[in-house]
Amino acid sequence: MDRTALADFLTRARARLAPADLGLPPGARRRTPGLRREEVAQVAGLSVDYYARLEQRRGPQPSPQLLAALARALRLSEDERDHLFRLAGHEPPRRYGPLGHVRPGLLLILDRLHDTPAQVVSDLGDVLAQNAMSAALFGDHTALAPERRNLLLRWFTDPGTRTLFPAEDHEDLARAHVAALRAARTARPGDRRAAELLDELLADSSEFTAYWERHEVARRRSGRKRLLHPVVGPLDLECEVLAAGGEDQLLLVHTAAPGSDSASRLELLRVVGAPAPA
Repeated sequence: MDRTALADFLTRARARLAPADLGLPPGARRRTPGLRREEVAQVAGLSVDYYARLEQRRGPQPSPQLLAALARALRLSEDERDHLFRLAGHEPPRRYGPLGHVRPGLLLILDRLHDTPAQVVSDLGDVLAQNAMSAALFGDHTALAPERRNLLLRWFTDPGTRTLFPAEDHEDLARAHVAALRAARTARPGDRRAAELLDELLADSSEFTAYWERHEVARRRSGRKRLLHPVVGPLDLECEVLAAGGEDQLLLVHTAAPGSDSASRLELLRVVGAPAPA
C-alpha cells in the first residue's frame, strides 16, 4: 500500500469535482474548489474520520468493497479505478462482477433521478448502484456482501426475494432472468464470472436448472412490473431498460403513470423513505 500516493490521488480526485457532480446541494460558499471530505464520505458510505485518515496517509488498508465505493463517489474512470486499487495494495477487480465499475455517465444520471427508482445492473444481474428510491422500493442491495448482490442468485436461492412480486408473475420473472443470463453468457465466451455464476445457480437451484434446460434466450427488455411493497402497497410500474456503451451495464428506471394510484404511492415512498426488505 503506497499511502503517500494514495492520499495524493484521493485529494486530487476530490478537488476536481463539484457537489452538483454527485447530485448534492451546493451548500455554503467554499474557500477551495472541489468536494469536502464529508461529502465524499457521505456518498461512499463511510465515516468522515476514516476517509480523512486516508488523505492524511495514516488510515488502515481499505478493503476492495470500500475502494469500489470510493471509485464511484469520486467518479473515477475504469483506468483510474484500477490505479486506486493498486495504490491501496489490491489487484483491480475483474471487469465484470459484483464490484464492477459503474460508468461515471450512468452515475450522473442516477444522481439526478431523485423521485424515480433507478438502479444500474450488469448484464449478469449484479446490482452495481442504486439511488435512494430504488433502495426504498427493492431493498438496499449495495449493503449486502458483494456475492449476494446478484438478482438471479437472490431470486433462485432466497425465497423471501419473491414476496415483493405477485405469485402469478413469478414464473415469467424467473424465465426472464434465466433467458437474460443465457444471452449475457453467450456474449462473453470464456468469461470466468459468467461461468462461475452459472455453475453456482445450477448447483443450488433445481428450478433454475429446469428453466436453463429450455434454452430460452432474451436480453433484459423494458416492460410492465407489478410489486407488492410492504409499506405503500401494490404498485404497477413501467420498467425502462437503458443500455450504456454496449449491453454490459444497464440502467433500470421504474415509473408510474401520472395521476395513477401507483404514482401517489411512489410519492409516499419518496416521503417516508421506507426500505423494502433486502
